[in-house]
Amino acid sequence: MRDPFAGSEFSQNVDRHRSGRPDPTEPEVGSFPESGQRDEQKVKETGTTTIGIATEDAVVIATDMRASLGGRFVSNKTVQKVEQIHPNAALTLVGSVGGAQSFIRSLRAEVNLYEARRGEDMSMQALSTLAGNFARGGPFFAINPILGGIDEEGTHVYSIDPAGGVMEDDYTVTGSGLTVAYGTLEDRYEPDLSVEEARDTAVAAVHAATERDTGSGNGVYVAEVTEEGVDIQDYPNFEGLE
Repeated sequence: MRDPFAGSEFSQNVDRHRSGRPDPTEPEVGSFPESGQRDEQKVKETGTTTIGIATEDAVVIATDMRASLGGRFVSNKTVQKVEQIHPNAALTLVGSVGGAQSFIRSLRAEVNLYEARRGEDMSMQALSTLAGNFARGGPFFAINPILGGIDEEGTHVYSIDPAGGVMEDDYTVTGSGLTVAYGTLEDRYEPDLSVEEARDTAVAAVHAATERDTGSGNGVYVAEVTEEGVDIQDYPNFEGLE
């Protein structure tokens, strides 16, 4: 009995499928770039220590001041690694310098556009979600910043990983010096810290990291985020701290 499909387009497609030959009319399925684990490793190699602590009335962010090449050569000793991106929020620079700077410029532009269109400041939840989406979908390679801010709901500290994950916590650390800094934070942190106590704790944690992490050092930048705004001070070689 004759096969009614013999020689037809259907039979040719079946033969092509069995032989492993691709169908030229079928769309090709792409793949996502393999960036997550690789970018996390790059962040650790670039070297830095950044810390965020939320208190009842403010957020304290502290960062070291060293820029290094792979944690082996000090390329700059006075880098400001925390920037204001919102009337009541600041973001740290962690990882690739170019990627982090571009990330901050993009976020700052979106915040200003939101305020111009709606006549109000963006909430911290919206800002953290936007930051995570940018980290996931934008060309910002090897970044792992901390976002700290205050809004009507209170104070907030978020860590943003290279894959776009956003996690809120009472305190967090990112960068190559995080293992040492976390030890100091775990020892000194209390839920009811005052702003001054949080400041001292953050500075102590950064200082501890600079003692052992070659990618961190040369002093500390401290940002205090309150309802009044963002105040950023620098202390080269930790001088001038009480």
